[in-house]
Amino acid sequence: MNRGSTIFLKIAVFLMGLPVLALCIYMVIYLSHNPANPDYAHILYPIVIGMFVAVIPYIAALYQSFKLLGNIDKNQAFSQMSVDVLKKIKYCALMISVVYLIILPFVFMLAQLDDAPGLVIIGMVPIFAALVIAVFAAVLQRLLQEAINIKSENDLTV
Repeated sequence: MNRGSTIFLKIAVFLMGLPVLALCIYMVIYLSHNPANPDYAHILYPIVIGMFVAVIPYIAALYQSFKLLGNIDKNQAFSQMSVDVLKKIKYCALMISVVYLIILPFVFMLAQLDDAPGLVIIGMVPIFAALVIAVFAAVLQRLLQEAINIKSENDLTV
């Protein structure tokens, strides 16, 4: 792969993480100075805390994708390290999905309290998006493992 395209992908991964970290820092400062409406606080704070918890596996998955791009740069795309990186990305996506699944009942209570039924659908989007990423990473992991196995068999036969 051309080194310029991996640099572009590394920049894209960095730009995916930067707004999330900036929003987290901004929200911590904003919520410390402007607490939530007392009527909704018991519902909003678990949602916000869950979103902050979901940032941890998100950043971990971005770091793992940096490592995968580094393996591609070093011409080690078909290695066991790349399979391990894809496995970690899969687990990070599953953790994000589980965190948002835990948040969903609070979103449902907020939607009933605020009479906004579309909020539940919006709350389901991160769950399914993370599941799609987990399935995609699992498929890539399996394909890469099969390619490595075939390559090692071919290296053993003369």
